[in-house]
Amino acid sequence: MAADIPTLRRILKICRTIAMVGLSADWFRPSYFAAKYMQQHGYRIVPVNPRYAEILGERCYARLEDIPFAVDMVDVFRKPADVMPIARSAVAIGAKCLWQQLGVANAEADAIARAAGLDSVMDRCVKIEHARLFGGLHWAGVNTRVISARRLV
Repeated sequence: MAADIPTLRRILKICRTIAMVGLSADWFRPSYFAAKYMQQHGYRIVPVNPRYAEILGERCYARLEDIPFAVDMVDVFRKPADVMPIARSAVAIGAKCLWQQLGVANAEADAIARAAGLDSVMDRCVKIEHARLFGGLHWAGVNTRVISARRLV
């Protein structure tokens, strides 16, 4: 698994088109937050979720194989048990990296990706790593641009 800082920096520099498998259209979901952050930092986000037609202004695809252009990274927001076919699809479409989000760590999928020459990252958030390595973290850890002492209801 690629977890060292130079490797993570390299991945985030070269992988500019990110297919997010399991991306939700709900603004309060972690996948949406991560996708919006990456989109705001110049990455092309490609939603992969059969439940939606569009997320964040981008056409949504049902499967990785349906995407008609090259994808650099496949970022997985699914249960670890669901990652094996996604890893095989990432290899089949010629992705450069399989990224399993926080809480997602399927070692077999990692092995499939690495055996095919892909970079592989497990149990890390692409948004957090980008912010940590490229200066996007602020004093509170997240730049929400909202300063308030009032609790959200």
